Amino acid sequence: MTTINRRRFAVLAAAAAALALVPGAPAFAQDLKPIDGLRIMAPSSPGSGYDQLARTMQAALQEDKLATSVEVENAPGGGGTVGLAQYVTARPRHPNALIIGFALVGGVLTTKSQVTLDQVEPVARLMGEAEAIVVPANSDIKTMADLVAKLKENPGAVSWAGGSIGGVDHVMVGLIAKTVGVDPTKVNYVVHAGGGEVLASTLGGHATVGVSGYEEFRSQVEAGQLRALAVSGDTRMEGVDVPTLKEAGVDLAIVNWRGVMVHPRTPAKDKEALKAAIDAMVKTPAWQEALKRRGWLDTYLPADAFQAFLAEEQERIGGALREAGIVQ
Repeated sequence: MTTINRRRFAVLAAAAAALALVPGAPAFAQDLKPIDGLRIMAPSSPGSGYDQLARTMQAALQEDKLATSVEVENAPGGGGTVGLAQYVTARPRHPNALIIGFALVGGVLTTKSQVTLDQVEPVARLMGEAEAIVVPANSDIKTMADLVAKLKENPGAVSWAGGSIGGVDHVMVGLIAKTVGVDPTKVNYVVHAGGGEVLASTLGGHATVGVSGYEEFRSQVEAGQLRALAVSGDTRMEGVDVPTLKEAGVDLAIVNWRGVMVHPRTPAKDKEALKAAIDAMVKTPAWQEALKRRGWLDTYLPADAFQAFLAEEQERIGGALREAGIVQ
């Protein structure tokens, strides 16, 4: 892990336009031939947000017989760019898919990756997720107000464990500082390869605060090992008794997003089969229940709409990172 102090943080907001879906599997799903041997690349460590999405897809696709023998492969590092490079440069095993999200858009820019998201093709945007701010259960920080007070007193003394440079965790920490009147250049942000490392660092007391998707902390929060101070969405998560940042006195809301891409050398028939399977999957009770259970927002967009969204998001994140002095 690497400690990062940045000169400025720009305001970023991840779009989360939820679409209404008809419950239950669609009639045409019964006529789809199951995809056999699907491999899903999660460009991060086990337990991370990308990994959780990949494994949730794995379960949902198999439960409704939309795919068989689905495998998940992890490739952490470089804000997701290590996995992206492996996925793009490898001879594709058909059929195949790659999980991407907000963090990978920023990771490509901040690491100056030679392999970019223009070298893979959009399949669907699947979900959004509120961030969570947590501390160890034995911390003297009991509320978000306590954290803000410590941050104002000595910003460098508060270490934040989060994901990759330029990702949603990194951005949110800077925005919290800026919103409460603290110079973001003083923020002590510690980069980790994925949610699993963030969790370990926070539980071990190596960081003052942990920042990631709520799901990555859920078990430890429910077990009383971590204390959740706030979540980053506009509204509280269903069934989770944790205030939003706004309720906790920090006038900020930001939501992460993740989606699926496909290798450009994948045969056209396999690309279309994957798009059809995912379009059917998001309408199934298994997927809808998974969204509810994990507290994810339903932000499904099919391939064409996701492609347009991704182009806009790359421009928005790139501009903000340049403004912040993180990339040239």
